[in-house]
Amino acid sequence: MRHKYGYNKLHKPTDQRIAMLKSLAVAVFRHNRVETTEARAKELRKMVDGIITLVKKGDLSSRRRVISLLLGDKDLVKQLYAGKERFGKRSSGYSRLIQAGQRRGDAAKMVLFELVDAAA
Repeated sequence: MRHKYGYNKLHKPTDQRIAMLKSLAVAVFRHNRVETTEARAKELRKMVDGIITLVKKGDLSSRRRVISLLLGDKDLVKQLYAGKERFGKRSSGYSRLIQAGQRRGDAAKMVLFELVDAAA
């Protein structure tokens, strides 16, 4: 049965949620690490793992899809495709969540979302 199988809506309309996740994904690929709430990071993990899988696939249609998922940043896409051997032997688990305590304002659980290197 597929009870409770889905995604977290993060209390946002669809267009805002997708835009937020795309901008977080761009930040992760630029800086290899981003600090965000636990709920956002769990949803971001799905998107980032999918993008890395598309990069490893390497054909033209996957490149165009990655460009659309990364807000049209072609320079970032070139960097990803140039360094795609970074995740070559790994079949999944491209990211990790590290607990970072609670946010001061509303006590939300904060995590560090970072990419796992191939050497680690």
